[in-house]
Order: sequence, then C-alpha cells, then structure tokens
Amino acid sequence: MDRQYLSEREANSYSPLSLAFLGDSVYDTLVREYLLRQANMPVAKLHSAKVKLVCAEFQSDAYGLLSEMLTEHELSVLKRGRNATGNTVPKHADAAQYRRATAIECLFGYLYITGQFDRIDQLFSAMMPDETEIDNG
Repeated sequence: MDRQYLSEREANSYSPLSLAFLGDSVYDTLVREYLLRQANMPVAKLHSAKVKLVCAEFQSDAYGLLSEMLTEHELSVLKRGRNATGNTVPKHADAAQYRRATAIECLFGYLYITGQFDRIDQLFSAMMPDETEIDNG
C-alpha cells in the first residue's frame, strides 16, 4: 500500500473521535509490541499485562504526564480529544478518565495519520512503566 500522510490542516478536519478510532489501534499495537519485547511470556500473561496498559485508567494517568511534554499544537489536539462527546463510558472508568483516555488516543491517531512516528515513539516511551513494574504489577 502506498501510504499517503495528511497535512496538519487535513488531519485537523477529522473529528477527534475519528482520530481516536485510529489512535486506539495504534496505541494497542504499540503496547503489544512493547510487551512482546519485554520477555517471551505466555500469551495469557501478555494479555493480562496489555489490559493494564490499554485501560482508560492507565491512559488517563498518562494524560497529565504527556500534556507537559507536548507542543502547543499537540496540546490543542489532546484537548480536542478530551472535549469530544462520546456516548459510552466503560464500566471500569469514570467519565473524566474516559475523556482523558480518548484524548490520548486522539493524539496518537493524529500523529499517526500525519506520519509523525518518531514523536509517537517518544510519547509512548514516556508513558510506559519499566520492566519490573510490568512483572510485579
């Protein structure tokens, strides 16, 4: 596939929930790769660790950390995602956590669709716990 990345202007024309739709998959794939590279674990353990890192609570906690690292434009994308109105909230998160998690996914979707892979890697690395936290968490 010949991948065409969008300009910032084109990407800004997408709804924050559409960007979050893509960002959810981007983030999930990064988490799976991250865990696989940590150790050769049984699939059940990989899945358990993945669930902890992709949940709204974890992503919500990362919101504050990432917001301090962002450019002005990235911060505006993050806030657009946070302010997006979805109509569902998962049972293990409150509405505020879910909105912050959606914001993280919106940002990852935005960065992906604009081809900013190095930036995705920087932000993702900042979010991830070290290996001992995964083994003991």
